[in-house]
Amino acid sequence: GNPLQCSCLENPRDGGAWCPFFMEPHNRTRVSQFFLLRLSDDPDLQPLLFGLFLSTYLATVLGNLLLILAVSSDSHLHTPMYFFLSNLSLADIGISTTTVPNMLVNLHTQSKSIPYAGCLAQVTVFSLFACLESLLLTVMAYDRLVAICHPLHYLAIMNPHLCGLLVLVSFSISLLNSQLHYLMMSQLTFCADVEIPHFFCELSQLLNLACSDISTSNILIYFIVPLSGIFYSYIRIISSILKVSSSDGKYKAFSTCGSHLSVVCLFYGAALGVYLSSTVSSSHRKSAVVSVMYTVVTPMLNPFIYSLRNKDIKRSLISSTVK
Repeated sequence: GNPLQCSCLENPRDGGAWCPFFMEPHNRTRVSQFFLLRLSDDPDLQPLLFGLFLSTYLATVLGNLLLILAVSSDSHLHTPMYFFLSNLSLADIGISTTTVPNMLVNLHTQSKSIPYAGCLAQVTVFSLFACLESLLLTVMAYDRLVAICHPLHYLAIMNPHLCGLLVLVSFSISLLNSQLHYLMMSQLTFCADVEIPHFFCELSQLLNLACSDISTSNILIYFIVPLSGIFYSYIRIISSILKVSSSDGKYKAFSTCGSHLSVVCLFYGAALGVYLSSTVSSSHRKSAVVSVMYTVVTPMLNPFIYSLRNKDIKRSLISSTVK
């Protein structure tokens, strides 16, 4: 029959698993690898795509490393906002490194396969950094809330102990989330040599291909919970800014949130676009192209958004380059 048809062992003690209630039990072949969807099957476009994604990845790593270097080397940037920003850059590097190098290897070797263990590792690490970025954006929104609503007590509230604790809690939640994804993925049963309609191993796509009847709450931890905190922070921020009498004061207050708000819109807009496009559109290739935005483009743009809009970072980068 069809080699991509799901089937499971009738006896779970034999190493298999029961199929969902609407499927009949059959003998199941253990999955050793998956096949990833290419952004284009045109062989003439493969060198162009390779060069484009390699350049983007190098720009992402270099830009975020320069931002981390500027924050760590300049004592004027040793503030809570820049501390969170440097951790956000680490998350951006992690997201790109999890997805892009494997795609570059597949483009260079003209291969679409990825081993089961490699796919499992990619799901785990990607969920770690994606969740960490989402939570850090929420923490940065709280930082802006304190800076605007409680400016006189800002340094007392956002002390180094609290800042370190917020990052530690964000990382711990992200690590726990990634381990839950690992356990969920390791319990799934798949068809033999399944093609994943994506350019990397993405959990929701794998759940759709699994024989196991397991659902996920990705959208809860990635979107609803962090966005609720961000919306609450900006509602408080806007209400405080509207109370400012002078227009210059309002503009100055809004400008302190401009970079963060741009990154939030870019990250969540692209991520939500992926999930909406996969739901509305039946074209998996279009969904994969949209996902390039938040896995490849957004991590590259974040350091440029903050550096171009921030005189302190530009001054620090120039001084570091001169030295």
